[in-house]
Amino acid sequence: MFDLKQILSVTLILFSVIDILGSIPIVVNLRKKVGHIQSEKATLAAGFLMILFLLVGKSILNLFGIGVEDFAIAGALIIFALGAEMILGIELFKPDPEASSGASIVPIAFPLIAGAGTLTTILTLKSEYTQANIAVGIVINLVIVYGVLKSTNWLERKLGKTGLDVLRRIFGIILLSIAIKIFKGALFSGEMI
Repeated sequence: MFDLKQILSVTLILFSVIDILGSIPIVVNLRKKVGHIQSEKATLAAGFLMILFLLVGKSILNLFGIGVEDFAIAGALIIFALGAEMILGIELFKPDPEASSGASIVPIAFPLIAGAGTLTTILTLKSEYTQANIAVGIVINLVIVYGVLKSTNWLERKLGKTGLDVLRRIFGIILLSIAIKIFKGALFSGEMI
């Protein structure tokens, strides 16, 4: 039932798509806006979304008459907005002081961790790998995500303000590039990351 090679492949594919290391500047920036990010809540919400999509993703989209490409474009637009915010120093996602825990779900759990690229990749992986091996790959990635989210304070201290500013701009450009790639793939060839 479980195949170590499949699990390793799924884990590496999802790790590159989730790109939690690249999201560190976004998480630090959001934490500065809202005060506290609930790592457990963000990880569990992202895990729920990923497992739900693994089990019934295509059916859910079909129920609403949404194609995978439509879903990917919507996620790409949110990722694009986050990237623009990082590069230009503007504030598109305004914090709600009465719902500071909401930042753990949006935009961290969705779309940063379990975004359109991740969820679409999970749907795509089902054609090559067994559901059980994909689920194990998801869980391994969630453990990594949780570790990184819990370490952002330490990483921020090590990098300093200048290091974080440089990283934020670099990863802002990377996010814009990923958003454009997802957008173009969905529009023109139906291929995702």
